[in-house]
Amino acid sequence: MKKAKKILVAMSGGVDSSVAAAVLIEEGFDVTGVTMKLWGGSSDTGCCSVSDVIDARRVADQLGIPHHVFNFGDEFDAHVVEPYVEAHALGETPNPCIECNRHVKFDKLFRRANALGFDMIATGHHAQITEEKGNFRIMRSVDQSKDQSYVLHMLTQEQLQKLRFPIGTMTKQQVREKANALSMQTAGKADSQDVCFISRTKGGRQIFLQERLEMTSGDVIDTTGKKIAEVEAVEMVTIGQRKGLGVSGERNPRYAIDVDVQQATVTVGSKNDLFCQETPIIDLHWVGKPDSDILDVQTSAHGKTSPARVDEHVIWEEPRMKVAPGQSVVFYKDNEVVGSATATKTTR
Repeated sequence: MKKAKKILVAMSGGVDSSVAAAVLIEEGFDVTGVTMKLWGGSSDTGCCSVSDVIDARRVADQLGIPHHVFNFGDEFDAHVVEPYVEAHALGETPNPCIECNRHVKFDKLFRRANALGFDMIATGHHAQITEEKGNFRIMRSVDQSKDQSYVLHMLTQEQLQKLRFPIGTMTKQQVREKANALSMQTAGKADSQDVCFISRTKGGRQIFLQERLEMTSGDVIDTTGKKIAEVEAVEMVTIGQRKGLGVSGERNPRYAIDVDVQQATVTVGSKNDLFCQETPIIDLHWVGKPDSDILDVQTSAHGKTSPARVDEHVIWEEPRMKVAPGQSVVFYKDNEVVGSATATKTTR
């Protein structure tokens, strides 16, 4: 009898990873669950809290599989929390979930799984993996309203061939229905929406950053360079922000269209000033550049795509809102991830 493949399932304590583990058991894998302990600060919430560890262990017990807790707190602090603070100091808008996937969930966890003799790892992400002639691609989930392929764009060929996303072919409703059918206590658990190391209380992000970063007060200027207000912390302002800028404008609202930490200025303008024809990018990487010139481009985790051409810039087919520097820019063709880059300061 062929020996079952050993697979390590990252169990966050949510319904998606709970059902992912159950599906793999049904498929005949030798399943072990693991929960990564990533953050233990005062804002111990979100996808890596103590209560989530307990929920994951209870589901593992119910499924009759081993469950472990790996403490990756040092790696999380070095590769996710510290860069998050540093990005704000530069006036950039980081995505910590992407860096967590890049450095912890799909690097540190992979290496630990290999050392322990596992054949594969799996997670409860809403995404799919396709393979053609030995080349692997990330594809959008069947449930595009829950799709998470954007935050998985950095996965390598070596990682993809040893990775499973068991619920990528299921809708969220189907996931919850299966959890209910299995009487899982996580069946009705709400999705995690927050940055896990930031308190959910009002002003949590600012409090967190103020404890780790010396904030810079600055001038709010209009597009002619005229000073019209002041802000207490330039680092807290992001492109497109309207509130908290000290400018009135109910009839003619004004938005942050540029943030310059070095010059300690926030430039505001009309909604039209938020739009651009091109977005400069760095770190351009192709998984397999498609023949088509026009690609679907996504610039935030849950944002809609816009058609564009890509070279040294992303050249939008129609003007669109500026992309905050530091954001990942992910390129799709027919719902497959074909490349990615990082947005820099928009110049035109």
